Amino acid sequence: METQTTSGSAEGPKLAQLAGLLQQFGCPQEKTEILASQLDKRARQLALDKGKSYDESLMHLLRLMRQGWAAKEKGIAPS
Repeated sequence: METQTTSGSAEGPKLAQLAGLLQQFGCPQEKTEILASQLDKRARQLALDKGKSYDESLMHLLRLMRQGWAAKEKGIAPS
């Protein structure tokens, strides 16, 4: 079971990994840290709202982002 920390001690490495992953998906480097933080926060909200785990919620959001960036690279406008 994952515990939510407010001190940031465990958050730093996790957010850094998430930022690296976002960069691999095509996110501009200068935006990865803030976006990683926003994704982390939203995944926690979804987990509470939907009764799912944080990991499931985060994976869902990451899939959506990856699909969006893939479509953008191919020049496909979202519908």
